[in-house]
Amino acid sequence: MRKLLTIAALSASVIAYGAAANADDTVRFWYHFDNADNPMSDLIAKFEEKNPGIKIEAENVPWNSYYDNLYTSIIAGNAPDAAMVKLYAQPRLVEMGALVPIDDYLASWEGKDDLQADLINLTKGPDGNQYYLPVQYVVLYLYYRADMLAELGMEVPKTCEEFREAAKALTQDTDGDGNPDIYGFGFRGAKGGQEHWGSLVLSRDGVSLDEKGGLTNATAIEGTQWVVDLFQKDHVFPPSAPNDGFKEVTGALKAGKTAMTIHHIGSANDMVAALGDKISATTVPECGGGHWTTFGDESTAIFSSAENKDAAWKWISFLSTTGNNKEFNEATGQLPVTKSDSANWTLHPKRFVDATVASLPFAVTLPNTPETSDFVNTVWPVNMQRALTGEITAEKMNQNIEELFNP
Repeated sequence: MRKLLTIAALSASVIAYGAAANADDTVRFWYHFDNADNPMSDLIAKFEEKNPGIKIEAENVPWNSYYDNLYTSIIAGNAPDAAMVKLYAQPRLVEMGALVPIDDYLASWEGKDDLQADLINLTKGPDGNQYYLPVQYVVLYLYYRADMLAELGMEVPKTCEEFREAAKALTQDTDGDGNPDIYGFGFRGAKGGQEHWGSLVLSRDGVSLDEKGGLTNATAIEGTQWVVDLFQKDHVFPPSAPNDGFKEVTGALKAGKTAMTIHHIGSANDMVAALGDKISATTVPECGGGHWTTFGDESTAIFSSAENKDAAWKWISFLSTTGNNKEFNEATGQLPVTKSDSANWTLHPKRFVDATVASLPFAVTLPNTPETSDFVNTVWPVNMQRALTGEITAEKMNQNIEELFNP
């Protein structure tokens, strides 16, 4: 985001996303929808009918330039009144003084009790205040072939030990040529796979990314070694696992080449289209004393420069209210944040919604620090690939990650 210093070069793009509000009852709102099925016009019409004194000027800002434009607009004094925001942006926005705490609004909002309770805790600001109002979310869980487990007479794995035994049993040579045709688990060794590793390692007591010694203690090293052994000794990952990304792990499960993997509800409908009732989902296994999975978010926030903050609150709370939130998320393909809409959700089969909701109590986010970007994009995948192929030890992998977060 250092490019934000070149404000003049970006000023034209900022102006393109709307001028300052013309009146106190106008709310300028930025969002990003890439899909053609955009419900925003219908939602605005519904809101303005119920709130005749407020007009919404909504701008669909392209995702690739969304935060460049948002940060620049704040510095230039032309920020929107409210906008969609992701959790990783919150520390910077709070540091800039760009956000309005919404604790008082939440306390008196009649829709608060209908929000999934854990979402408020997950989106709390770095200073303890609440700035974000959740509008959609996903949580990663374990996909598994229910039919194959049933044929083996095995229960759905609840612990790491059960997961390993299931993965070994599900790894099968179906044509008798001496090589597995189905692997027990599709492990994502390329970028994004830190969530697979984290579910099996970071769940363990005393293990963490950002605490000194959190990855170099014996428990953490044993956890990473356990993952490496699944590949090198148990052979329950495909040989391509060190280089497999999202398309490979989800494609292999849909094609019947693997029997389990970890992802979120965004893949559910494609899985069902390929496998029908053969595919199901549950929480990630309990490993070493706990569960660990990641939370993917989208929220809305009010900006401190908003001329009518009450009107901005009415708009963003409208989007997170039962019925409206359902309409919003039917377009995005993610999950509604209200209990009522979740209970009546039909866009995804109920078993995947249930697995998501059951995972919320232990869902976490990666550390909100600059190092996290390097961890996700380079440090984790490079070191995981080297550990899986035997180029470095599990201990060395953990040391390299520890040095990133705790130099």
